[in-house]
Parts: sequence; structure tokens; C-alpha cells
Amino acid sequence: MSDYFGKETPKLGFGLMRLPKKGLHTDIEQVKHMVDLFMEAGFTYFDTAYVYLGSEAAARKALVERYPRDSFTLATKLNALMTAPTEKAAKKQFYTSLERTGAGYFDYYLLHALMEVSYKRYDKYHLWEFVNEQKAKGLIRHIGFSFHAGPQLLDQLLTEHPEVDFVQLQINYADWENPGVTARANYEVARKHGKSIVVMEPVKGGKLADPPAKVKKLFEEYRPDMSCASWAIRFAASLDGIITVLSGMSNTAQMEDNLSYMKQFQPLNGEEQKIIREAQKILGKSSAIPCTSCHYCTEGCPKKIPIPEIFSAMNKQLGNGQMAEAVSDYRKATGSGGRASECINCGQCEQVCPQRLKVTDYLKQCAEKLED
Repeated sequence: MSDYFGKETPKLGFGLMRLPKKGLHTDIEQVKHMVDLFMEAGFTYFDTAYVYLGSEAAARKALVERYPRDSFTLATKLNALMTAPTEKAAKKQFYTSLERTGAGYFDYYLLHALMEVSYKRYDKYHLWEFVNEQKAKGLIRHIGFSFHAGPQLLDQLLTEHPEVDFVQLQINYADWENPGVTARANYEVARKHGKSIVVMEPVKGGKLADPPAKVKKLFEEYRPDMSCASWAIRFAASLDGIITVLSGMSNTAQMEDNLSYMKQFQPLNGEEQKIIREAQKILGKSSAIPCTSCHYCTEGCPKKIPIPEIFSAMNKQLGNGQMAEAVSDYRKATGSGGRASECINCGQCEQVCPQRLKVTDYLKQCAEKLED
């Protein structure tokens, strides 16, 4: 397996977070087909996590049990915020991930979703020392962390932990100058420290695959043969120091689309960069809720509110003025309970939200607009 570090050739990574479903379960046969297409195209980076429901088991069935171990790279993560509050339970995630995947070792291992409300727990549980111990044993090849906060904390963490090999950042053209995400500033801090970068959320949880009509028109007028998602992924892949750009592909069609332009990747040219800047201006005026549908908020919600689905419905109205569609989607999302008005303002969702959204405020807005 070739080493990405020090190279400037962008790659496409298969994010195993939003896998296709057959009923309530992962459609493992479709995942196998997607893995085959991905590997046949020459790509090798697969990303999962302890907290992605069913993802590590799917990686074992679709990838690990079907390909030689040295033919792919596998990344997974340890999340100290989404586990029982003990050091032992946190460290156990590593061994559970080894068992679930059957991988033997991890090429890339990340401390997951470091942000203001969580990073101190990784110190408290001695998890930095723990992952370095596993690296010394050969069970981890490269250590990193995924990050959801601002440049000041990122600079602090990289200063305190120079042993980190890479960092995973949320980077997309919509959030490049977003003060709530600080994508550009975080990217620059990572590069200042000489760290390679794995890009997450390049399509912003799918939002940039179907952007507002004005943005879509910009792209289609210049390249009618290219998907909107291609602009988002190529934007991230065109940056220096990128190990891979993760795409959370949910079906074979998305895989085929991504491979069509990443197999022989071409960075954005000057005219395309100008078009991206125009798109950024349009999106900067958007009132849509910037939720990426990661679902971290729903696991601990005492009222079982389907927050990402509600926000997706609301964005039909906020982003495109489609009020009837918004109400219809809202009713489907809350048909079995969990209406926005049932929120009790406990704040659990806001503590774990990587986008640091004012979730409870948005839910009030949704209730006012979409409920009878």
C-alpha cells in the first residue's frame, strides 16, 4: 500500500456513513457492488467509525472479507463523547472496532469529533497516549483526529500533539468563509503545522448535490455534463495537502458519478474558481438551515425528534420557497411522533452538533411554519 503523506495527488474516499438501505438494514449486496466499482477504479480509502450504526460490520462483509488486506486502507474512529462516561469504555471502542471490522489493524485511526465540549474528555481519559501505544504495537499506522471547532482550538491541539499525522476537517465551498465552520481558517492552521488533511462533508451532507436554483444554473451553464456534486468534491480536492476527499455515497448511481470525474481528476481551472466564488456569494445570502444530517443529535433526544429530517423539510421552504412540499415532507418525517413542537429545550442536541447549530431555535421555527 502506497503512503499518501507528502504527496499532492488528491484521492476519492468512500465514506461508509450513509450506506444504502433495504428496509431497516444495510443493503450489503449493493455496498459490495459499490466497493467493487471503487476498487476497480483504483481508489482504496474507506472511512467508518465506531458510532456509525452498522458501518464497521458492513466494512467487514463488503471489503475486509473480500479483498487482500494490503489492497485497501481503512479508517475508523473513537468517540469519547458518545459512550459511557468512563475511560475503560472509551478505550474499549478500539478493540470493538477491530473485532467488528476484522481488519487486524487500522491504516488511519482518529479521535472523533473534537470540539469545545468534547476535547478535554480525550485528555481526561488518556486517549492520546492510548492511540500512540496502539501505533507502537503496529495496530495503527497513522493517527489523526476529526475536528468541529475554530482555528484557535485547532492550533492548540496541533501544538500540544505534534505526533498527529493528519487531521480531518469539514471543507466545502459553501463553508469556506462561514464563521460557524471556519473551513478556510482551519485548513490554513493545519497546513501551517505541516499536517495532511482528510476532507469530510465536501458536499455538506448532500446539500451541495442539489443546491439552490441560482447556483445550479451557474454550474449547468458552464458544464451541463457535470453534476453539482462534482463541483463540490473537485473544489476540496483541488486544495494542496489533501490525502483524500470523503464522499458518503448512498447508492451505486452516486458512486458512478463520483468515479466519472475523480478517476482522472482535474483541479478546478480559473474560470471554474470564479464560478465557485459566485456560488459562494449566492449561498452566503441563503436562509437555509446548514444541517448536514449526521444524526448525532437524534441518538440522545428524549423526545425522539427526527431533527435532520425536519430541517430538510424546512429547507424546502427556506431554500426554494416550496411550502407545500415542506409541509408534506414534515408530515412524513413526524408521522409516527417526534414533532418539532415536542422539543423540551434540554440542549442535548446542541452539545453534540458538529455544526454548532442553535437546534432548539430552529425547531421552534419549524413548528411555527410547518405544524397545523
